[in-house]
Amino acid sequence: AAAAAAAAAAAARMATQSAVLGYPRVGPHRELKKAVERFWAGKSSEQEVLDTAKALRRANWEDQRAQGVDVLPSNDFSLYDHVMDHSLLFGAVPARYTGLGLTPLETYFAMGRGL
Repeated sequence: AAAAAAAAAAAARMATQSAVLGYPRVGPHRELKKAVERFWAGKSSEQEVLDTAKALRRANWEDQRAQGVDVLPSNDFSLYDHVMDHSLLFGAVPARYTGLGLTPLETYFAMGRGL
């Protein structure tokens, strides 16, 4: 009986789990793209962009969970560019973007767009 219980426990630990390595981040109706473009045009605030991003991340996690994904990804979201996000983790901001009086989010988008 103990051997059977141990075998069942081992099988449970080895059960196959599903995972998603990335998930579309723009939203089902391109909400992120629209929020970012409104911000670039001066028609919305940074907070609107950040709130939109937060809502999309939550919706993405909830959708994946509802679809039965066992292992949800984290830190797979980007407002604009994943590679630039990574470089910013190391503080790699070109000198031409420092001292311009831009907010961090404005600097991020300026760098991404080559302004």
